[in-house]
Amino acid sequence: MKTIIVDDERLARKELRALLENHPEIEIIDECSNADEALVSIEKNHPDLVFLDIQMPGKNGFELLNELNETPKVIFVTAYDDYAIRAFEVNAVDYLLKPVSGERLDDTINKLSKSRTQVTETGMDNFTEQQGKLSESDRIFIKDGEKCWFVNLTDIRVFESEGNYVRVFFNEFKPLILKSLNNLEERLDPKLFFRANRKFIVNLKYIQNIESWFNGGLLAHLKTGEKIEISRRQAVKFKDLMSL
Repeated sequence: MKTIIVDDERLARKELRALLENHPEIEIIDECSNADEALVSIEKNHPDLVFLDIQMPGKNGFELLNELNETPKVIFVTAYDDYAIRAFEVNAVDYLLKPVSGERLDDTINKLSKSRTQVTETGMDNFTEQQGKLSESDRIFIKDGEKCWFVNLTDIRVFESEGNYVRVFFNEFKPLILKSLNNLEERLDPKLFFRANRKFIVNLKYIQNIESWFNGGLLAHLKTGEKIEISRRQAVKFKDLMSL
């Protein structure tokens, strides 16, 4: 995995590089001391993975992520435990506390290695250009204006078409991404996400119950209280899929 280390502390970069020598699958192709350098390097080298410090002179790690057009897998390396947890909570790909321990790093790299053949981290800006289906173990990086999130695919309950955009529903958030619902549907696992109608794709795991609806359609009641209509045409596919 092509990897870039981004940290303003030279010693921290040196120590992390030394620890990564135990992982031949990690190929360090560059080191950067600030976000501006990292932005140029990431755009040029297209790494698979970035070890990213949060607090750096100038722009911080979050601001760097917000400027990226294509987002690699990201592991945060920080001395600020509370800040990292508060900012990303469970949505972070992973975060390592300084000083990084070899055992903790091993766990993280092993987890990454198991998913190397999967699309485990991708920016929504290039969501549809990646090859292969997304699995329910994947995580998605979403940007909406100045806000960004790392989201488990299984935590997304609904995709809603809004003109040239798609609204993504997860937890209490509803960011917009510039994509078509048809393109997103091609990437999603049909065993997890179902095209309910022209406007909605719904996560099957969030459906609590189903009732008959107008014109041979169905009405899906989600665990979160939302209701999604399943069109008559899609109702036939839904019944077949769910063996009703």
